Amino acid sequence: MPTVEIRDQSIRLGQLLKLAGLVPDGAMARMVIENGEVAVDGETVMRRGTQVRPGQVVTYAGESVSPVSGG
Repeated sequence: MPTVEIRDQSIRLGQLLKLAGLVPDGAMARMVIENGEVAVDGETVMRRGTQVRPGQVVTYAGESVSPVSGG
């Protein structure tokens, strides 16, 4: 599964989608999250500000990604 290195203990869901290349920009991230198209650990999340931590799995459009701590 692809991972995204983060500097802090967590990252906002919308930012993770952008960093992983799953969406082109923040507007698209907001749209897909608010439409219920994104899941964190198998549960649909509809708030783009949701904090995602290392070890959690984010799924969108059949793709999964997980943040890992980079420091």
